[in-house]
Amino acid sequence: MRAMLVVVLLVLASVGCGAPAGPDAAANGGSEAGKVAAPAGPDPAKLQSALADPLRPEEDRARDADRKPAEVLAFFGIAEGMRVADLQATGGFYTELLSSAVGGDGMVYAQNNAFVLARFAEEPLTTRLTRLSDAGRRNIERIDAELDEMELPADLDAAILVRFYHDLFWLPTPDGDQADRAEFLRRVHDALRPGGVFGIIDHHAEEGSGARDALDPREGLHRIDAELVRQEVLAAGFELAGESDLLANPDDTRDWNIFADGAVRRDKTDRFVFKFVKPR
Repeated sequence: MRAMLVVVLLVLASVGCGAPAGPDAAANGGSEAGKVAAPAGPDPAKLQSALADPLRPEEDRARDADRKPAEVLAFFGIAEGMRVADLQATGGFYTELLSSAVGGDGMVYAQNNAFVLARFAEEPLTTRLTRLSDAGRRNIERIDAELDEMELPADLDAAILVRFYHDLFWLPTPDGDQADRAEFLRRVHDALRPGGVFGIIDHHAEEGSGARDALDPREGLHRIDAELVRQEVLAAGFELAGESDLLANPDDTRDWNIFADGAVRRDKTDRFVFKFVKPR
């Protein structure tokens, strides 16, 4: 009996030692006690290979130096086998990268609302997804739905919202109303597994400006006060696991419209990068 007990204890010890650290391990002091099983951490080589994928169009590659997508996805903990939602994916820049990063055992859900699809995303997204599907990429599912009505799959490992939170302050729904931000955040929170990551990137507005520079899509600056975003997401039940200066630009005066010179300056703004997690 004693010998059997020793064997059991050794087996349990080996299982505990071999458990991979989830993407949010650093946010919880590295302790894995009581955690839900998560995919292993990000593989930098895998993320770099996603950038080098020959399927990627040259116009995407040209933006990599300013957008630093491999570093961003590593910060968000994106790894092979994950199930990730690309919220307001627009033309699918990150959708394609995520598809490579999570691999055949993972899944990417590319969501857009009706306004964005009708204005500029329908054709480029359809073209991208068709190209990837023709090449045998089968791990992307398209979700066309309003932000406060979307039905995301349960137990997602991560969701990202890139350079779009500021639009939540004016973006119209088909019936002319403004999207309900609190309901949107609730749906993201509910879809994530415990410990799942919610990554947000957006253009810095002047500190303390609140939603001032996000309110008018014609005359506004398309920027948002980072502190306002932080407080709204925390109020929705998330915890802040980290923030990064990967996309910081101290030369950005934060007083110009990000579309002023087309895409030339849009990738050179001072951007905040937040990594939130759903508490366990």
